[in-house]
Amino acid sequence: MASAVESLPILGNHPKDEVRACDTTSLPVCLTAQKFIRMHAVAAVVFLLIGGIAALALGLTRWPAVHLLDAQTYYRVLTLHGLNMLIFWILNFEIAVLYFAGTVLLNSRLASKSAAWVGFVLMAVGAITVDAAIYAGKSDVLMTSYVPLKASPWFYLGIILVAVGALVGVINYFATVYIAKRDKTYKGSVPLVVFGATAAAIIAVVTLLHGAIVMIPTMLWSMGVIENVDPAWYRITWWGLGHMSQQVNVCAMVSVWYLLGTLTVGSKPLNQAVCRGAFVLYILFINIASAHHLLVDPGVGTTWKIWNTSYAMYLAVLASMIHGLTVPASVEVAMRKKGFNRGLFGWLANAPWSNPGFSGFFLSLVIFGFGGGITGVTLGTQQINIMAHNTLRIPGHFHVTVVGGTTLAFMALTYYVVPLIFQKDFYAKAWCRIQPYLFGGGITLMALGMSFAGSYGVPRRHWDIEFTGGQFATGFDAGAHVMLGVMGIGAVIAFLGLLLYCLLVVAAVFFGRPIAGKAMEAWNEEPRGQADTADVDEHKTPGTLVLVIVFLTAFAVYYFANWMWLSDLWEVR
Repeated sequence: MASAVESLPILGNHPKDEVRACDTTSLPVCLTAQKFIRMHAVAAVVFLLIGGIAALALGLTRWPAVHLLDAQTYYRVLTLHGLNMLIFWILNFEIAVLYFAGTVLLNSRLASKSAAWVGFVLMAVGAITVDAAIYAGKSDVLMTSYVPLKASPWFYLGIILVAVGALVGVINYFATVYIAKRDKTYKGSVPLVVFGATAAAIIAVVTLLHGAIVMIPTMLWSMGVIENVDPAWYRITWWGLGHMSQQVNVCAMVSVWYLLGTLTVGSKPLNQAVCRGAFVLYILFINIASAHHLLVDPGVGTTWKIWNTSYAMYLAVLASMIHGLTVPASVEVAMRKKGFNRGLFGWLANAPWSNPGFSGFFLSLVIFGFGGGITGVTLGTQQINIMAHNTLRIPGHFHVTVVGGTTLAFMALTYYVVPLIFQKDFYAKAWCRIQPYLFGGGITLMALGMSFAGSYGVPRRHWDIEFTGGQFATGFDAGAHVMLGVMGIGAVIAFLGLLLYCLLVVAAVFFGRPIAGKAMEAWNEEPRGQADTADVDEHKTPGTLVLVIVFLTAFAVYYFANWMWLSDLWEVR
C-alpha cells in the first residue's frame, strides 16, 4: 500500500498515511472518507431491507385476494415503510455519495472526521428511535404525520436527529469542497458528478431546514408544551421536507447516471455547460415545483397554484429533459466510438447489458423518464390533479421515480462501490447480473398496477377498498381488482429483487474475497467493434434522437388522454 501511495502523481492535501491509490482507477481514496462511505452504505442497506419487508406486507394487503394485515398493523407498517425507504435508506446512501464526490473525485481529504462521526451517529440513533416509536405502536401516523394525528414525541425527535445528522454531513461535504478548492487539489472546474452532488447538497439544506421548522413545534405539541399546531401550516411546511427530499434524490440520481456512464462504457457529457445549467435549474426551480401535493389544499390560492404548475414546474422539468437527452446521448457516442455504428440502435443492442452497473443505470433512466417523468408532469397539472389526488395513481408515480429511478440507480452504483471502496469481490455474479432486471421489472409492474387501479378511483392509503362491514354496499369494478393483483405480483417480484440485492451485498461486504492490491474484475468483456470504425461526430446521436421522439410522443398521448378523461368527468356545456 505504501508503494501505491508513493506512486500517486499528487497527494492533494492528504497526509501520506491517510490515502491509498485505487487499484482499478488509480484515483486517490481518502481512508477517513472511505470509512464513513462504508458505514453509511451499510446502514443504508439495513434500512432498505427493513423498508422492503414492510413493502411486501403492504403489497399483499392492498391485493384484495390476499389482504394480509389487519387495519391497525397496516397503517403501522405503512409508516415504517415510508420512513425507512424514502428517508433513511436514501439519505444514508446520498451522504456516502457526497463523501465520495468531495474526496475521491477532488483528490481531497475529508474536512472533519469528528463531524462525520457526529453526522453518522445522529442519523443512526434518529432512525433507530423512529423505528422503535413505530414498533411500540405509538406512532401510526404515516410518513406525512398530518396534524391532528399525533405520534409519540420520540417519533418527531428521531426525525429531527436524522435531519440534523444529514445536515452535518452536508456541511462536512461543503467544507471538503472548500478545502479542495483552497488547496488546489484539482485543476479547472469541478467534475460534473461533483457539480451535481453539490446541487443536491444545496437543495438538501433547504429541505432539512423545512424538516426542523415543522418537526420541532410538532414534537413540543406532542409533549404537551404547546397547545396546538395549525394543520394548514403543517401541511404546507411539511411538503417543503417531503417532496423537496425527492428533488435531492433526483440530483443525486442524475449525478450517479453520469458517473456510471463513465465507469461502464467510458461516456463523457456532450456539453458540460448545458449539463451544469440543468443542475442550476434544479436549484432555482425544483423546490418551488414541489407544491403539487397541495393542489387540492384549500389553504393555497388558485393563482399561486396555476403559476406553480405552469412556469415554475416546467422550468424544473426542462432540467430533467436536458439530462434525459444528454445521458443516453453520451452513451451512444461512447459506444459508436467503440465501433458500433450500424443502424440507429446498434450501439444500444451491443451495450454491456450483462454488467449490472450498466443495466441498473440504464433501466433507472428509462423507468424514471417514461414512468416517473410523464406521470409526474401530468399529475402535477392542477386540473388533472383534482381527479388523481389521493388515489393509487400518486404512489404509482412516485414508486417509479424514487424506487424505479433513484433506488435502482443506487443499487447499480453498489456494484462498483463494493469492489472499489470495500475492496471485496461479489459472489454469484450471475445473480448480480439478474438482480437489476428482477427489481426494475417488479417495480414497473407494481407501479402500472397502482396507476391503473388509481384510474378506477382506488384510494391511495385505505386498508380495505371493499369497506367490509360498512353501512352501505360499495366496491370497485373487476378491472380494479385485476390491477391490484398486478400490483401485488409486481410487489412480490420487486421484493425478491431487493432481497437478492441485500444478500449479494452483505455476502460481498462481510464475507467476500478481498481484492486489495488488485484491480476489480470487469463485469463484462470489452465489446469488439463492428466493421464501421470511422470517426464519430459527437454532435450526431440519431438513436438517442429517436428515443427522445418516442418519449415525447408517449408524453403527449398520456397527457392529452388525461384531458379527455377530465372532459368526460367534468363536462362543460
